[in-house]
Amino acid sequence: MLGDENKIKRIAAANSVDLEGMPIMNPKDDSQEELRKKYGEIFFTKRQRKGVNRYEAYKAMKDRNHFGCMLVETGEADCMISGLSRNYPDTIRPAIQIIGTDTGVKKIAGMYIMFTKRGPLFLADTTVNFNPTAEELAEITLLVAKEVRSFNIKPRVAMLCYSNFGSSDSAEANLVRTAREIVKQKAPDLICDGELQGILAFNKEILRDNYPFTELLEGEVNTLIFPNLSAGNIAYNLLQEVGGADSIGPILLGLKKPVHVLQLGSSIRSIFNMVLVAVVDAQMKSQQNTQELVSKSKWWKRFKKDKE
Repeated sequence: MLGDENKIKRIAAANSVDLEGMPIMNPKDDSQEELRKKYGEIFFTKRQRKGVNRYEAYKAMKDRNHFGCMLVETGEADCMISGLSRNYPDTIRPAIQIIGTDTGVKKIAGMYIMFTKRGPLFLADTTVNFNPTAEELAEITLLVAKEVRSFNIKPRVAMLCYSNFGSSDSAEANLVRTAREIVKQKAPDLICDGELQGILAFNKEILRDNYPFTELLEGEVNTLIFPNLSAGNIAYNLLQEVGGADSIGPILLGLKKPVHVLQLGSSIRSIFNMVLVAVVDAQMKSQQNTQELVSKSKWWKRFKKDKE
């Protein structure tokens, strides 16, 4: 845990939490000066040609998000959870600068899992990319599909827009269509179609009568890709607040090592679930084997059972 030790212990005592054996580090303490210098030098090496001088690099290590990301980067920690009391950009920026993206990934993305009457829905991008290009939207789609599979769920992806299968020639409609074409070129076996309106993703009767060619007639849609951040963010907030859907997220996709950023005001259960996701992600990234994939699937089954 990172922060003022006395404050953390007071909060723990007030909530009957046993902290025995749990390391507590305050990046601002004099006792961490040597570690700050070490991490500051690493950070400076990474960012020295990207607008950061040595003094700023050392100073940044007094910030918990920078210090925590450096713990993960150097292997002192396996994953990091932050953001409960910070705005999203200030929390995610150190992760991008220090840890960076996974091999072959150009853009990270934020995904929410929403628990609805129809079952779990995976929504992206809901937190990171404001106006992705077609190439970026395709990459986001593939990142999300990979994450959905890690829960032992077959992704069925609807790429949403205000138009249906070429009914509009606007820039946004063309962007989604092009993104879908790129996805199918890179992953021809992935069930993915669009562009289409949200209602068609879930109304099989209308979809079958009007667009019988679509791949989405096979099984139920469980993954929604939005054309921009505004649409995705509005959708998950409405599902959560008006629709009463519980959620896990935002889950960051595409980083080399697991860092997840909580939503402001997250509940204890949300924090708990995000920690579990981060731990399993850390196992998968370090092991990259079938056994870890199964462990994530087992956690998912337990979580769904608890929800029921």
